[in-house]
Amino acid sequence: MLVSLPAFDLAYDELRARWPESTEEHDVATPYGRTRVHVYGSADGSPLVLLPGGSATGLSWFANAPALGERYRVHAVDLLGDAGRTERRGTPLKNADDLTAWLDALLDGLGLARTHLCGHSYGAWLAARYALHAPRRVDHLALVDPTQVFAGFRLGYLLRALPTLIRPSEARARAFLAWETAGTHPDETWQRLYALATTVPGRKLVTGVRPRTADLLMPVLVLLAEHSRAHNAVEVADRARRMLSRGEVAVLPGATHHSLPLTEAKQLNDRLMTFLD
Repeated sequence: MLVSLPAFDLAYDELRARWPESTEEHDVATPYGRTRVHVYGSADGSPLVLLPGGSATGLSWFANAPALGERYRVHAVDLLGDAGRTERRGTPLKNADDLTAWLDALLDGLGLARTHLCGHSYGAWLAARYALHAPRRVDHLALVDPTQVFAGFRLGYLLRALPTLIRPSEARARAFLAWETAGTHPDETWQRLYALATTVPGRKLVTGVRPRTADLLMPVLVLLAEHSRAHNAVEVADRARRMLSRGEVAVLPGATHHSLPLTEAKQLNDRLMTFLD
């Protein structure tokens, strides 16, 4: 079970207040625990499930939800095993297969036989893996600066991230964010939430091998951050174009890996909605 910290809970509630007033909070029962989902948009809109990056929580889509919710029924998820309001109870979370089983149960609990699926960073890895696991449930797949999907991490990125993994603290996480997002100025409340998330006890981010993206049969959108320090965006774009049979790939100017969903919200929203439509 995850144990939240008062400072994290305060930042979480502050960022939740940035979502539209009509946003609903759903706690969906799964064998792995109750999953928190932030739901916004018309009840008869096409479903769109959003998976965040690690430490970001489902609230990180606050800059995207207002526009996306005009056309779609947005479901932004707090990831299993990460900081947020999703519990980890019942069936133990052991490996990547547990994550896909959890998503199966989550979609069942939300009543979604099919959905558009979009993930950022670690969430993109999970989204790609799930699309391979249950292709009949995913209409369109969107991967936002995906990590461990088409390429590994840059060594320099891993070395910069290492202190936050070995001895997590708010200060170390803030320093890492400042380095990666230099010049983009992400939302301050989100930065505080991200930094505090790294210190929450009991986090368990499960990873695995890269998904076989050549086997993805549904339409796939890949949006890459021009200045991402996690990987070389141009090289990843070239690899994605070669590997995807129904892929659309774009590099978004001015964006960094961690800032992309926030600071380049209009670019991301416009590209995503054009793709889904």
